[in-house]
Amino acid sequence: MAKLSRRVLLGASAGGLLVMALGSRAAGNRFVAVRIASDRSYTRVSVEADGKLRYKYFMLENPYRLVVDVEDADLNPVLGNMAGKLPANDPYIANIRTAQKDGNTVRIVFDLKRRVLPKVFGLQPEGDVKHRLVVDLYPVAVAAKPGDPIRAFWDSRKPAADAPAVKRDRRPLVMLDPGHGGKDPGAIGRNTRIREKDIALHIARETKKLLEASGYQVLMIRNSDIFIPVPERPVLAQKAKADLFVSIHADSVESSEPRGGGVYVLSQKGASSAAAALLAANENAAGSIGGVNMGGNKDVNQVLMNMVQTQTINDSKRLARFVLNQMSKHNKMKNEVQYAGFGVLRAPDVPAILIETAFLSNPQDEALLNSEAFRRKVAHAIANGVKQYLGVAVLARR
Repeated sequence: MAKLSRRVLLGASAGGLLVMALGSRAAGNRFVAVRIASDRSYTRVSVEADGKLRYKYFMLENPYRLVVDVEDADLNPVLGNMAGKLPANDPYIANIRTAQKDGNTVRIVFDLKRRVLPKVFGLQPEGDVKHRLVVDLYPVAVAAKPGDPIRAFWDSRKPAADAPAVKRDRRPLVMLDPGHGGKDPGAIGRNTRIREKDIALHIARETKKLLEASGYQVLMIRNSDIFIPVPERPVLAQKAKADLFVSIHADSVESSEPRGGGVYVLSQKGASSAAAALLAANENAAGSIGGVNMGGNKDVNQVLMNMVQTQTINDSKRLARFVLNQMSKHNKMKNEVQYAGFGVLRAPDVPAILIETAFLSNPQDEALLNSEAFRRKVAHAIANGVKQYLGVAVLARR
């Protein structure tokens, strides 16, 4: 085997080979599907198998290759034809080779066109899709100029002395997240049987129209009745380089008495746990979080992450106050911004809020949510709050 000149090891101690165990299983795992999707931002390779997978991976240079060893697996035609699935114009992969490395291990070698940052992880079965091994290939960010990384962070957050608060060289991008969807209906009205997932989607679509009419770019986490797992939602906002993230919901509790809405931002406890996971994943690999280049110094990375998250939470609170003030014009709302560890709010570098528009468990609120007129009022309130925030925000340098 070619000499190892450099390894990209994510989440392991320096010099050690990363091993990700997705659970024990019997030998002879069978591969049932391969999917490859690519665009300029990244390439995703998904290998589907009938059982849980164990794997190791490492990088080679001269030329660049990513090697993935899948244990307790047998090579079959599905995996053997991986190269045939590769788009001819893929920006990162030149070829894919597969072989039975030994009686217990299948080796997949990605011949690369350029240096990449790989993210390799497993996904549990979802619907008709079985266990998956996912390989995401991202372009390696251009190295930061020499200097103090902490000073570079603050400089990146300061507008130029003669510039308005909002950078005007690009249109802000808003990511709307209608809660639930597909097999997850969310809360259900006790009298009308209206579903939270339908309410959230209706309000999000109305909000999108209003924001686009004002000149903003708007993307939807979902724009139809599909299921998207909660952990994937903030990741999609990060990948899109969104300037803010708004998740729309309707509340429900056991009692029929509580009514009204609330606007939530990520709690410090939720931020700390998200930061720990992200820093662990980037411990031994260069990467960028919130436009800040992370290097090999764990102490500096921790300081940088704390600064990114503090800034993001402060921005989230400002956004939440604007939206809360607007929402209060149309329904009873909690007087103050609320704090919670909601998973959808955990992108460390995207200001994010979660809006509970009203209680489906309360008869008065349920009647409101069943009214198109009220939903339009909520959409106008969200759009107006977002526009107020973007009118004073210092946008990240994308």
